[in-house]
Amino acid sequence: MTAPQLLRFKGHPVPYIAAWSSETVPLPRVLAGPGGIGLVGHARDTDGVLWRPFGLRAGVGRPEYGTVHGPRQRRCMRRLLCQVCGGPADRDEQGVLWLLEDNRGEPGWPEQEMTTHPPVCSPCVALAADVCPHLRSKVVAVRVRRPVVDAVYGQRYFSERDAPIPGRRDVVLLGDPAARWVIGGRLAASLMDATVVGLPELRAEAGARVSG
Repeated sequence: MTAPQLLRFKGHPVPYIAAWSSETVPLPRVLAGPGGIGLVGHARDTDGVLWRPFGLRAGVGRPEYGTVHGPRQRRCMRRLLCQVCGGPADRDEQGVLWLLEDNRGEPGWPEQEMTTHPPVCSPCVALAADVCPHLRSKVVAVRVRRPVVDAVYGQRYFSERDAPIPGRRDVVLLGDPAARWVIGGRLAASLMDATVVGLPELRAEAGARVSG
């Protein structure tokens, strides 16, 4: 299968989940009620999550590398698509390929690791390791047989005199009543039946895509 064509800006590839300047929109007015917060003009999804709005204009304007485009990130997590190119993530008998920050010093890691970073395909391994700040210093490849999308990461709020007060950014499980007090930015997945594997030797192939 031919991998999707990467968008570029000034000759540099732009990851699929990166937001573009034309897609970032001001946050609508936040309201607080007895059952959680609301956004003027926006409804909750079928999981009861209220999501921060984004435009859908990839390739228009400038890439905002530090901003994850929420709708594309959620699409990648739900459909197990590569965070870099948007094509199918790599999969074999050990599971779907993820790149994670190396935390092998923690007991039991990477089993049940929770991440907001979608998986990758083999040709995009090197590029993902280069463009993701959390991976540049120490990266490890992991195969996951049962990725479970089970949480939302976003801005938590609490109510004070019926006014919404922003708190910290946090991860909250889907179905938890606390999720009704979160403006979601990304989905999170728990990585079950996870195995550390040798980092695929695909940097030459990825380099060919970047220069091609």
